[in-house]
Amino acid sequence: MRLLKKISRSIFMRFNEPLAKSDHDDFFSVANMTLWQAYKAYDPDTGISFDGFLRSCLQKKFKTELTHRHRRKRVLNQLAVSLDTAGEGEDECSLLEFVPSDFDTFEEVVKRNESQAVSDKVQSYISRLSDRQVNILNLLIDGYRANEIQEILMISAREYAENMQIIRSYENVKILF
Repeated sequence: MRLLKKISRSIFMRFNEPLAKSDHDDFFSVANMTLWQAYKAYDPDTGISFDGFLRSCLQKKFKTELTHRHRRKRVLNQLAVSLDTAGEGEDECSLLEFVPSDFDTFEEVVKRNESQAVSDKVQSYISRLSDRQVNILNLLIDGYRANEIQEILMISAREYAENMQIIRSYENVKILF
């Protein structure tokens, strides 16, 4: 069975098809069935080794299976209808007009602009801070206490207090509001 998996994998590589793990399992099942069919159909008098005969049978079977899978996808795509497609009636309505939706484009644009504005403000605030102050701020966000931050950054209580004063200063914080 290991040899059958190895042969199957080498055939997959030649097809250059993106296959998921479940697809590999499906194709290995096909390979098992093909092995028994090849065993029954093999004629040693033809002058071809069983290995070569099996490879040929597997390639044909895999190619057929891939063709069927692609055909099913094409058929499904042909049956799909776009929501924007206009109807054949006199009113020329699209399906999209009948689908209930609470999506509001204007609200979404406002939300994105607000979040972008907040993000810009935060970036501007952080750009005013020194690297040491940004490190302290990141550690505070991560939930560390003052004494832990002093220990991690190897700074004194006075240095920590001075940096916190700058981080909290009105000149820096007013950017956020």
